[in-house]
Amino acid sequence: MSFIGKLFVFEGADGVGKSTVSQLVAERLSNNGNSCLYLSFPGKEEGTLGNLVYQIHHDQKRFNIDSIVPASLQVLHIAAHIDAIEKKIIPAIKEGKIILLDRFWWSTLVYGKVYGVNYKSLKSMIELEKVHWGKLKPTIAFLITRETSLRENTDLTTWTKLNKEYEKLTKKESKQYKILEISNNGDINFTVNAIVEEINKVETILPSISKQSVPFVFTSLAPAQTTEVYDTYWRFATERQAIFFRKMENHLYPLTKDPILANYKFTNAYRASDRVSQYLIKNVIYKGQQSPEEIFFRILLFKTFNRIETWEYLTERMGSISYSEYSFKLYDQLLSKAMSNGKSIFSAAYIMTSGQSSFGYPRKHQNHLKLLELLMEDEIPNRITELKSMKELFELLRSYPTIGDFLAYQYTIDINYSELTNFTENEFVEPGPGAKDGIRKCFSDLGGLNEVEIIKQVTERQELEFERLGLNFQTLWGRPLHLIDCQNLFCEVDKYARIAHPEIKGISDRKRIKQRYFPRNQEIGYWYPPKWGINHLIKSEGGN
Repeated sequence: MSFIGKLFVFEGADGVGKSTVSQLVAERLSNNGNSCLYLSFPGKEEGTLGNLVYQIHHDQKRFNIDSIVPASLQVLHIAAHIDAIEKKIIPAIKEGKIILLDRFWWSTLVYGKVYGVNYKSLKSMIELEKVHWGKLKPTIAFLITRETSLRENTDLTTWTKLNKEYEKLTKKESKQYKILEISNNGDINFTVNAIVEEINKVETILPSISKQSVPFVFTSLAPAQTTEVYDTYWRFATERQAIFFRKMENHLYPLTKDPILANYKFTNAYRASDRVSQYLIKNVIYKGQQSPEEIFFRILLFKTFNRIETWEYLTERMGSISYSEYSFKLYDQLLSKAMSNGKSIFSAAYIMTSGQSSFGYPRKHQNHLKLLELLMEDEIPNRITELKSMKELFELLRSYPTIGDFLAYQYTIDINYSELTNFTENEFVEPGPGAKDGIRKCFSDLGGLNEVEIIKQVTERQELEFERLGLNFQTLWGRPLHLIDCQNLFCEVDKYARIAHPEIKGISDRKRIKQRYFPRNQEIGYWYPPKWGINHLIKSEGGN
């Protein structure tokens, strides 16, 4: 078998910065127009065996597994490796691509030995994987080293053993292919440059390296400069998501040792997990008639008020919500009566304009009902089904009176929870005021990027950043953060930083968090849009 591509392997103990370095090298290659494929073992890509193994390894309880013996865990890793070798690596190499592989079979052997797996068993596993590698060997294997671990709470005894085993293996394998030990003790830019120089020695792949260092956070014409709040962003996301799962597992309060998260209200890391979004998905979108007109009408009516109590007030008095039975007079009477009885019908989450200048009615709810009528009369539900992108949906909604950028984007996301559209949440984002505040706090200089580009870059780099900080972020049953989630997290970290980093200013310069956190007794049976394919993985219920 002849190979025309190149395989560059990155190895080393957890905490040496291996994943960060390898991805930055991959970015450099790709940004210069090279056909480059970045992969990691066991893998984190949705829909792969590797992703499943990764989840089982890092969160066994989610799969109702009490414990896994080290040997069994290594067998799972070998299976994921073989799957990736056959499906991705060998075909890509034959196509002449440059493969950058974060971890090799080395990790299975080294970690297996340190954690007490029978050596005879380990050797058999490695031999099985080597059968599938065939004659393909690394062009260069880079062993990344450091004097101290980058990860918090590293067990130094175990870490030292891992490094010694890597050193032994390096001496043995250096007879088979080229291995280079790369120190990552200093500026990571020097580490990346050193590796790129070595790759260039193999064959001319990249343009010569300029004296200007590669920016650590983003590769751009001008590098974005981060503040300490940027790292807080990732720690906040990790702990807020951990709180979500602790609630589901019915842990006792307080659910976190973080005093800010324990005492103030913050939305979930994933927008669809919030109480109001969950109610919308389960009780509004997928409950009732499923014609485009009825689905759209229910979504927009609910989101107009964005308040569960208002929806339930209307359904209690009308039996069900249906466009075929809609009457402006009846809805106006019911909502006006609720207001006269001292009920709040609008949520405080969104700032809604009165709409009086557009529709001429004295009360806000009357004008928004007329807006909904206009949308229905213009046959927006049927027009939506013909749109080609999320941005087109956003622009269509944005063209109507009283619907600004923020609301148009929120409505777009909510409509996309339904079967009316099937856009990916990673194709479009519109930053809200709170998100822009959070971005300003996370970055002292955007380096020529705008807020949309920042959110996209952050979303793409989530795995690398969690790895860099040694954070075990629990995804939503395999679903990573999407643009809407990362946009929301910027908004939430803006609030969090008011207390955690009061010296760092945003755009609005707000200094306090308004809403305190009070636990609710009501449980939420979490359920997501069926097209996401995660509902069968949800095992338990918990609070909000």
